[in-house]
Amino acid sequence: MIDRRCILNGLVAAVFAAALTLSAAVPSKADEVFSEGAKGFITNLVEEAIASLTVTDITRDERRTRFRRMLHDYFAFKGIAKWVLGRYWRRASQPEREEFMTLFEDLMVATYADRFEKYTGETLSVLKAEVRGGKDALVHSRLIRTGGLKPVDVVWRVRRKDDNFKIVDVMVEGLSMGLTQQKDFASVIRQNGGKVQNLLDELRKRLDAPT
Repeated sequence: MIDRRCILNGLVAAVFAAALTLSAAVPSKADEVFSEGAKGFITNLVEEAIASLTVTDITRDERRTRFRRMLHDYFAFKGIAKWVLGRYWRRASQPEREEFMTLFEDLMVATYADRFEKYTGETLSVLKAEVRGGKDALVHSRLIRTGGLKPVDVVWRVRRKDDNFKIVDVMVEGLSMGLTQQKDFASVIRQNGGKVQNLLDELRKRLDAPT
């Protein structure tokens, strides 16, 4: 004999489960606000970079000064620096940490600021953003290159604290720039006796290398 109560309970459970699934799939209002804010943040970064860094009537030093300011305005630089040093951050002395922060910042500025001098009209289209874990958003964008070169997918991991946004990582074609840097630094340290000081020496060499 069919137990109608069991059937009814089963139907209620199925409807409840479907409702939960649907509610989980639909972004909350807070998530929508977060994702739109993160998209706007990256759009502002792109617009400011093009307007400020690609002009031709400034010196290299001025371009680097502008890039350094944007690095601190838009990126969680101190957190990124600690992350890329990885477990060696805990092993480093306070003077080594301070010198690493300075050298790492100078290296980022020297590596990336000068590239804007060779700007040839590339554009970055911000496509969408998805919230991850409530505090991070992945902002998807596409770099459209000139000369018929294949577009490049760039994803920005943006973290929100209160009403402020900061970039904590950049992924180019699925490859994390922060993780790549971390592996590079760890390799230098391991190959030179496991001492952070040897990484600092290597960073100085990279900074002194002709550009």
